[in-house]
Amino acid sequence: MHAAAREAAALAELSDRAVLAVTGPLRVKFLHGILSNDLQSRAPGQGVRAALMDVKGHLLVLMRALVADDAVLLEMPADRIDAVEPLLVHYRVAAPVRFARRDVSVLGLLGPLAPDVLRRAGAEVPADARAEDHVAASLGGRSVRIARAGDLPAAGWVVHAAPADAAAVREALVAAGAVPLGAATLDVLRIEDGRPWYGPDVTAENLLHETGLVGEYHSPTKGCYVGQEVVARLDARGGNVNKILRGLRLGAPVVAGATLTVAGRDVGRVTTAGVSPRLGPIAMAFVHRSAAEPGTKVDIGATTGTVGLLPIAG
Repeated sequence: MHAAAREAAALAELSDRAVLAVTGPLRVKFLHGILSNDLQSRAPGQGVRAALMDVKGHLLVLMRALVADDAVLLEMPADRIDAVEPLLVHYRVAAPVRFARRDVSVLGLLGPLAPDVLRRAGAEVPADARAEDHVAASLGGRSVRIARAGDLPAAGWVVHAAPADAAAVREALVAAGAVPLGAATLDVLRIEDGRPWYGPDVTAENLLHETGLVGEYHSPTKGCYVGQEVVARLDARGGNVNKILRGLRLGAPVVAGATLTVAGRDVGRVTTAGVSPRLGPIAMAFVHRSAAEPGTKVDIGATTGTVGLLPIAG
């Protein structure tokens, strides 16, 4: 399965994703004013990855925002939508925007041959698609939305389908050459490529600068948004934070939540771990700045690890 994602095409279940549709004539302006990235410059068929923060800069969610003709579609972890929707309602005040949860199943298609698989299954995607560009299409005779997914490893795409159509879409993609991919292998690919996700890796305890995702989820040229003052202050200080997400090369497998120590002092926590066919045991971890220099040796239980940058070089 790992080889399919790296050399061909692999299909992952993203059942932990949900979609909230934002409609109304001022939907883009409204979201542009509260999210961390520049949505206002995006036309229908384009999108961004963005963060919703609190006023202290803590990350309340990381999302994909897809600008469609009649709505902005916010794809996010399903377990965050109950917290995010009331916040959006709160920030709306009197703006003429509305929110509706879409009943959507989300699939991930990974690998260099993913566009070929989509084509054989009946959908054309642009060869020059940028991250979060998206199209309405048909797969296996079912209507879907397909987006280039910058948060997925291995040059991934996401496919949004109605739950009643998901099985037919899945079958069409497998028949076209996609190899089903398990969750553990998807985690390994994410670690290799340095693709942290909200939930397993990033939480409301984190600031954007701690994640290494500032360049992908933040526009330095846009105006005010919730949490912007904290982001700007950290930018002015060179992005210096107390902890930062790093990659680990390990002597033996570890588990998420394991503690990193140096000379008996706690310096970090593993967020996602796995065993790579190419690299052996690896992990992502938040590491205190005192131990975050690449090449630093850390202890994790009975094994040791070497701190490195993300993505992890093979």
